[in-house]
Amino acid sequence: MKFKKLIFVTLIIFLFTGCRNDENTLVMVTEAGFAPYEYYENGDIVGVDIDIAKEIAKELGKELVIKDVAFDSIINEIKSGKADFGAAGISYSEERAKEVDFTIDYATSKQVIVAKKGVSEIADFDDKRIAVQLGSVADSFVTKNFKNATIVRQKKFLAAIEDLKNDKVDLVIMDELPAKELIKPNPSLTILDQEVFTDKYGMVVKKGNQKLLDKINNVLKRLIKEGKIDNYVLEHTK
Repeated sequence: MKFKKLIFVTLIIFLFTGCRNDENTLVMVTEAGFAPYEYYENGDIVGVDIDIAKEIAKELGKELVIKDVAFDSIINEIKSGKADFGAAGISYSEERAKEVDFTIDYATSKQVIVAKKGVSEIADFDDKRIAVQLGSVADSFVTKNFKNATIVRQKKFLAAIEDLKNDKVDLVIMDELPAKELIKPNPSLTILDQEVFTDKYGMVVKKGNQKLLDKINNVLKRLIKEGKIDNYVLEHTK
């Protein structure tokens, strides 16, 4: 009998200590293949969004914990309570807004075309093989507007770039700043002058978590006013 009680007490202790302490940690979920916003450097995840997240954690008096997942898993991580907020170049859409709550916009990015050098313009997308990141705004845009295109959906932009280098696709549609970072070590690739559309980023929290949403918005407004987000971008694109 005493043995059974000991097992029960041990189980209770494990349940309380084995889970993350919501009072002391702030969990951010991201996809760390999106430089300059989130990327790996010397084994650590760094970037513009990480700098912002540190300010948010500081404001809340909590320890920041960062989880790296596939981009199309971010919203599920938030909905399930496995993370408190998400940031990874997440664009507002009515579909996403049904599942999570969005902060104010804190960054603007052009969606651009990455192609092999020698290509100056792509007039017709319908007959092309187009690589996009799975679940991204470019994925939605291409799916909606180019019914006859062959769409290759990759979990990582790096994989999409590799497809382009290996002639498996004709072009990649993605965000401008990450595109610039990815072509730096790839001299055979270029960013075309033509712009596809303009994109804006927000962070996301669990639906109904107004307290956290307000806190994050206040930090974003302050950082924008102080010009710090622009400075973060400059720092991570040197």
